[in-house]
Amino acid sequence: MISMAMYQPEIETMPQEQLRALQSERLVKQVRHVYDNVPYYRKKMEEKGVTPDDIKGLDDLHKLPFVTKDDLREAYPYGLMAKPLSDCVRIHSTSGTTGRRVVAFYTQHDVDLWEDCCARAIMAAGGTKDDVVHVSYGYGLFTGGAGLHGGSHKVGSLTLPMSSGNTDRQIQFMVDLESTILCCTPSYAAYLAETIQERGLRDQIKLKAGIFGAEAWSEEMRQDIQNKLGIKAYDIYGLTELSGPGVSYECSEQAGMHICEDHFIAEIIDPDTGEVLPDGTKGELVFTAITKEAFPLLRYRTKDICVLNRTKCSCGRTHVRMAKPMGRSDDMLIIRGVNVFPSQIEEVLLKVSGGDITPNYQIIVGRENNTDTLDINVEMSEAMFSDDIRSVERVEKNIVAQLRSMLGIGAKVHLVNPKTIARSEGKAVRIIDNRKL
Repeated sequence: MISMAMYQPEIETMPQEQLRALQSERLVKQVRHVYDNVPYYRKKMEEKGVTPDDIKGLDDLHKLPFVTKDDLREAYPYGLMAKPLSDCVRIHSTSGTTGRRVVAFYTQHDVDLWEDCCARAIMAAGGTKDDVVHVSYGYGLFTGGAGLHGGSHKVGSLTLPMSSGNTDRQIQFMVDLESTILCCTPSYAAYLAETIQERGLRDQIKLKAGIFGAEAWSEEMRQDIQNKLGIKAYDIYGLTELSGPGVSYECSEQAGMHICEDHFIAEIIDPDTGEVLPDGTKGELVFTAITKEAFPLLRYRTKDICVLNRTKCSCGRTHVRMAKPMGRSDDMLIIRGVNVFPSQIEEVLLKVSGGDITPNYQIIVGRENNTDTLDINVEMSEAMFSDDIRSVERVEKNIVAQLRSMLGIGAKVHLVNPKTIARSEGKAVRIIDNRKL
């Protein structure tokens, strides 16, 4: 039984057999498009001894080479484009591990299809043209704001392009314009909920649903947000490399996120061997974009660990569901919606060391009041240890400023005494993540 309206019901409820046939047809076309227009891909395929003629449908997907973030960095900025720059209308970007960002390109067709995916997510959360969609994701290069903004337009809802921050204004507009659907990171939703409660404005808020993504969050956090705001909180997933939010989204069942399978083919692989695993097995999530024109990624390794579920969903949608990611197969952290790699932090520490600090450091991630915290302990050199407090503070401030420039978020830096960070006989324990996600 279909529990609520859908944006594209004929696609969202398409029988599995028909959906697989559509995926096969689009995959064959996409492989040819990539092979003919992206020399970087053509070389990778040739190295693996594969040509477009070898790909006749879904069953041949495993023959294609994987693409990783390393490929995106190596081909930066234009090396993976499959359309002339003159056909592109927009870029979005995410941070990279070595200062080289991931830049994704979009034709107008790409933007339209992405917005369709976000419209599906909004309607899966109960959105209609009568709703007021309050978009508090960041705008600009970040995909969050633009994606949900465009999706809201497609649904026909009144769209409030609030962007992030300025909580006073957020709450004022929420009250005055009677926002009904909130789109932002879960940590910011939790912060808004607490502030609304503190100010005694709960009875003036008309929110009914929230669409939250871009960072990890627990079921406990979901329940807390739902209780404090009196809403139903929906998860949404996406990657800048693939388009942005809307690659998958939760329905009213809140039992996994439906992947837009008419645009993205999902696989689960063994992260060590690359072997494709059966549905229901935990492994690394891999996506192939079969409708993107400008920046089509084939078999892109997300590094997210999760499970796919093809059992029938009572919402009526037939597209496969992915579980909330259960971790990463690399060392990337997502802090306040930002991708943070230890290598970025190490790069900053090496740059500013100047003999004041040692290579021994530890990254501690926590969560206070539903907001991620980032603390970095760095050992001082013996020479620095004997310096005055002002010198220590100067170095700490310099590292904080450099980290903000590199990561785009604030961190607390603590210079600690020499030899106080625990040593390990094996791999150094650089990261302590105390969040319960």
